[in-house]
Amino acid sequence: MEALFAFAAALVALRLAAALAVRWRTRRTPELAAWSASLLAYSIASAALAWGAAAGWDGRAFRVYYLFGGLLTAPLLGLGSLLLSGRRWALGPALVYLGLAVGVAIAAPLHGEIHGTTIPEAQAHLDFVPARLIAVVGNALGTTAVAAVAIATIRRRALGNALVLAGVATAAAGSALSGLGTAKTSVFAAIAAILLYGGFTASPRRSP
Repeated sequence: MEALFAFAAALVALRLAAALAVRWRTRRTPELAAWSASLLAYSIASAALAWGAAAGWDGRAFRVYYLFGGLLTAPLLGLGSLLLSGRRWALGPALVYLGLAVGVAIAAPLHGEIHGTTIPEAQAHLDFVPARLIAVVGNALGTTAVAAVAIATIRRRALGNALVLAGVATAAAGSALSGLGTAKTSVFAAIAAILLYGGFTASPRRSP
């Protein structure tokens, strides 16, 4: 049953990522591409949850989950917010970070045995430097960018920004409550994806 919840969350996030990709193909605005990539990463992380719940966790499933859920989702959200605000300079540092994150997720040594269907804790299997440190920095900067841009543009995009902030808070709550099980984490992931998509696609308020 827990695997089904995780698989459903992965499908929801994947469907919304595809919808944003279609919008990007039409409008060619870079923030839509970044947001679509973020929801795609969120979908892959949810798929890793389904993998671990159905077949048991191992090093491969954990690396996929940590890369796409722990290292990529929030920074890509933040990149989209910065691009929305016209800060195109953020694209270069973001690409450097993405390459570093992929390299760390692939090469970082794993400690201890990873098994069972319980979501593994990063602190039990990864050293703080560099694997967990880059996750802390990336998530902090990504979340800060989302919050700062949302607050700065709240009058123009009141509904959209409120939904984005709610989606980020829901995703963070799901990560914090991962010890409660895959099913609860997956429900938070699906709700967060829906809130984020609503925030990304909400129309800005028109000037009188």
